Amino acid sequence: MAFIKVDDGENLEKAIKRFKRMVEKEGIIREWKKREYFEKPSTIKNRKKKSLERKLLKKQRKIQAMKNY
Repeated sequence: MAFIKVDDGENLEKAIKRFKRMVEKEGIIREWKKREYFEKPSTIKNRKKKSLERKLLKKQRKIQAMKNY
């Protein structure tokens, strides 16, 4: 849970900026968007599988590029 204390002399805009950074750092918005709609387990599984495939292909291309160098 994001929580900040605002000092007496602190500018409100500065406090809001600090709060937004903290929320972004903790991933609260990303988590909320992920849970906004129901996603079937099979869809989640397929999305993770495709993500892993992309990651492995990228790694493979990087290794290949190093060999060709």
